[in-house]
Amino acid sequence: MARLYIVPTPIGNLEDITLRALRILKEVDLILAEDTRTTAKLLQHYGIGKPMQSHHLHNEHKTVAFISEKIASGLNVALVSDAGTPGISDPGFLLVRECLRAGLDVECLPGPTAFVPALVNSGLPCDTFVFAGFLPQKKGRQTKLKQYAAETRTMVFYESPFRLVKALEEFALHFGPARKVSVSRELTKLYEENFRGTVEEAVAHFSAKTVKGEIVIVVEGKADDDE
Repeated sequence: MARLYIVPTPIGNLEDITLRALRILKEVDLILAEDTRTTAKLLQHYGIGKPMQSHHLHNEHKTVAFISEKIASGLNVALVSDAGTPGISDPGFLLVRECLRAGLDVECLPGPTAFVPALVNSGLPCDTFVFAGFLPQKKGRQTKLKQYAAETRTMVFYESPFRLVKALEEFALHFGPARKVSVSRELTKLYEENFRGTVEEAVAHFSAKTVKGEIVIVVEGKADDDE
């Protein structure tokens, strides 16, 4: 039976792809890509030649029904994002939901996800945590921060390099400047950096430099005795 495959791709280092993921990408009839140019580089690196179609944040609402019909007709389809696991702060959820509603098989392969190595190497408790993803840029941002100020579990955020310092300053305001934090950027790449310290120290560190790359921020949860 034809199905939808959710295929994680490397977040930086092209070696971080599974043998199973490569086999699926070689076997499917169609690859849905967040950015076909980015995925083309990965496919070319591994000598994979398959038809691609764009599937991204701005068109997924319009294409999910069409794609699920293609799978129902017998087409095997793989969904990839630019990096990491589709659906984790990337397009994917709507298509998975539509396929399941239509009674189609969906198979998600294990693989790279940026927040996992950032969380594990942070040195902060990772037996239980909250994945917050990207905070709202404007509306609802302060409300979310106030909610997370009372969170006792380790928190994981995604952030752009352009808003990193602003986010850290907001964390200092809402969580306290002494709260422990770990900031990871360029994970698996040549210039990977993992900064660990207090929020106040992180603000000083990243304010003094030009920040590039994707960012994962891991924040210590509120202690039970914190006021």
